[in-house]
Amino acid sequence: MELWFSELHTPNVKFSIKADRQLYAGRSEFQRIDIFDSKEFGRFLTLDGYMMLTEKDEFIYHEMITHVPLCVNPDTRDVLVIGGGDGGTVRELVRYPGIRHIDLVEIDELVVEVCRKYLPQTAGCLSDKRVAIHYEDGLKFVRHAKDAYDLIIVDSTDPFGPGEGLFTKEFYGNCYKALHADGIMVNQHESPFYTQDAYAMQRAHKRIVSSFPISRVYQAHIPTYPSGHWLFGFAAKKRHPVKDVDFAHWNALGLKTRYYNTQLHAGAFALPNYVEEMLRDVEP
Repeated sequence: MELWFSELHTPNVKFSIKADRQLYAGRSEFQRIDIFDSKEFGRFLTLDGYMMLTEKDEFIYHEMITHVPLCVNPDTRDVLVIGGGDGGTVRELVRYPGIRHIDLVEIDELVVEVCRKYLPQTAGCLSDKRVAIHYEDGLKFVRHAKDAYDLIIVDSTDPFGPGEGLFTKEFYGNCYKALHADGIMVNQHESPFYTQDAYAMQRAHKRIVSSFPISRVYQAHIPTYPSGHWLFGFAAKKRHPVKDVDFAHWNALGLKTRYYNTQLHAGAFALPNYVEEMLRDVEP
């Protein structure tokens, strides 16, 4: 009997991966957690039946959500990661010796435990001495932070279930207050392709624009995410993500990446016309 994992991207579109076996199945107080193994994508994590990452393409997401803001501000010292219990974002962050402290706020402790056991490729750096893990609601955590971080990375699930509060105007406003004077916030911004995803993307963009003076969107191709066309939000108090960047400085660091590079960094902010139109429709 063949085992297939399938996720509905729309009521009329289904994405499937043939799985060799299921390595873990469990339920926390927040969500269902599953780990599968496959020939094509290696091990992959799903939450409530939605794809979170695969070993084969997770590097794209984690490099783009991390290296873009760190190229813009190479002097980043203190970082807040909200979500990201799989550890992939932290793995990329700890590659920078200048970062001195990372607060990882993950609501679901079981996600971290499962990823440490079954996905060491992403979770292997969570024990770095600069990382402090807080098992609590990121929405509540950020309310109590003021002028505390150079960078906030919102590595959340989709805008429903445990991640719903991380797409509100209140949350983005609190992130603004939690950042230093030249702070940056980056978030996963959903896909613009399918109608329901595009609506969530527009809603998030509208709320971020109302909170930050600089708000831009950039893109990446992630094969296992709905439509493969994925967006990230870049919001800052002062720094423009392309005009105010010393690309030579980042290149001089000598970091080896598989997806991100500085030419792609600049190009990722050049969006298709249909996406630009969607963004303009919700901007003031």
